[in-house]
Amino acid sequence: MDVNYQKELEALIRRQGEERPRVLLHSCCGPCSSSVLEFLTRYFQVTLLWYNPNLYPEAEFDRRLETQLQFLEAAGLREKVPVRIEPWDPGRYYSRIAGLEDEPEHGRRCTVCIRLRLEETARLAAAEGFAYFCTTLTLSRHKNAPLINALGEETGRRFGVKWLPSDFKKRGGELRSQQLSRQYGLYRQNYCGCEFSLAAAERSHPKEKGTDPNP
Repeated sequence: MDVNYQKELEALIRRQGEERPRVLLHSCCGPCSSSVLEFLTRYFQVTLLWYNPNLYPEAEFDRRLETQLQFLEAAGLREKVPVRIEPWDPGRYYSRIAGLEDEPEHGRRCTVCIRLRLEETARLAAAEGFAYFCTTLTLSRHKNAPLINALGEETGRRFGVKWLPSDFKKRGGELRSQQLSRQYGLYRQNYCGCEFSLAAAERSHPKEKGTDPNP
């Protein structure tokens, strides 16, 4: 039976009433965080975690982080949403995906990458007393929301912190993120983030090496 994770989240919000629990939200990029933060900040005290050791090259890491901060400023969220920034650490990513370099996009390498980022989010959430942890990754139609939720639940059990279920693309979330990106002039990348996805994008669109502001 398919699980509607967004309905699970909405049911959880109804049960908590006026309470606003703390949630540590991993963000993969500014555009994906836009509609997610617009929604979650109505019901939770959100802290944003920038932890993306998979990003390549370093200039891309810096540009996406700059875009993340640009959105928070433009949307009036800089004071409301604390940001924890973890520095670029590609060695940790490469050590985890060793032997999976030739995997296709959306294959085992991507699962390992998602797990790595969820593990760090869960570790910090547990250590710092957050009620929940979550990620913006379920916003994209290119990401497997059931897989991400399964990894989140598994990781939460290991670290002793609750996973916040989600499928943020539901209820028009992905469309809303596109609208907000246009409204605030956000940089929107045309590849997932790692060097392997960049190579795949360049093979598919050889004349578009670089970026597309609205892919």
